[in-house]
Amino acid sequence: MAKSMRGTFETVPFRSNESVLLYLNNEYTDYDIHWHTAAEIIVPLENGYQVTIGRQVFRMKEHDILFLPPGALHSLQAPPTGRRMILMFNFSPLGSLRDFSPLLPVLSQPLLITPEEPEEAASFSEKGLLPSRQSLSGESPAHQNPAERGNSVSPATELHREAFRLMQQICDIYPDHSEPLRIPMIYSCLIQFFVLVGRHHVRRDLLSPDTKSRRQTDCYERLNASLNFINSNYMNDISVEDAARTAGFSKFHFSRLFKQFTEQTFCEYLNQRRINAAETLLLNQRLSVTDVALQSGFSSLSTFNRTFRALKSCTPSEFKAFHQRRGIRLRKQPSENEAVAAQAPASPAAAASTGSAGAEKDSAAVGLRATL
Repeated sequence: MAKSMRGTFETVPFRSNESVLLYLNNEYTDYDIHWHTAAEIIVPLENGYQVTIGRQVFRMKEHDILFLPPGALHSLQAPPTGRRMILMFNFSPLGSLRDFSPLLPVLSQPLLITPEEPEEAASFSEKGLLPSRQSLSGESPAHQNPAERGNSVSPATELHREAFRLMQQICDIYPDHSEPLRIPMIYSCLIQFFVLVGRHHVRRDLLSPDTKSRRQTDCYERLNASLNFINSNYMNDISVEDAARTAGFSKFHFSRLFKQFTEQTFCEYLNQRRINAAETLLLNQRLSVTDVALQSGFSSLSTFNRTFRALKSCTPSEFKAFHQRRGIRLRKQPSENEAVAAQAPASPAAAASTGSAGAEKDSAAVGLRATL
């Protein structure tokens, strides 16, 4: 079945009033290079899976977890046999959170989460969709506490374990259409997932190796203050000098530390924050693209268009028109009275076809629940 494509752009068939799509895939099918506005998490469950993102090739093993940011050009190569979980979701509600700004540099690039110890993957349940709650709670031999196992658990292994626990929760929640707050509950798990990833990344990679331990906390807090300043003032005409003054550093010292801390320059981070805000504003029918540009902090429409295309691989007008056709509007989180009748597509081919998306039956969700 043909995917819903326009060039390399793929339409993700979210159901009405929903912004999350979870399905299993066991097809021996490759997918050519494409992109979509949704973020994506891929978890091979049986056998591996290969994902190519730009020039990066990720040869995933069973139970590896790969996060793909929105707008990433990627292709998929499947082995002759295997099964994998694919979760697609609208990233805008997360990116627009005020206190989420320190994580945005980490989440603007693909992230692969894999345990350092190979026995971790082998210890997981072979029959379930994901490891059972028992195996993740520390009761199985491979997940006992360090004192019982006689060795310490590495940060990467701990991150992988907790990430799997959250993926398990999402898989438990998704098929339960009787739960009125099902989608907000899934986003709650995603927030926990990304906070875990962000804390791990900052702790292990972003701070300068020669920073003394007693100074790390102070350095982090001062840089985080600059991020909060940017997050609160991105719509205004702010400069690197303003952010440096907030952190209490000189311009040049701040620029060096900021690049280490975020892996982006001040201008790159500011543009990323403005574009994240613009994505939400573009969903408002009452605002023109020019209005969105000005409210997002861009001084000219041409700069806004150029920056948006560079980060999202489409123009603001194309983004706005696409979401208007999908009937998506700026709104609050689903209330308890909103219907949550979406089903889990059985395959990515079915998920990518708008014709087949409406024909999914309860059996797909029941099948998903049975594998948990």
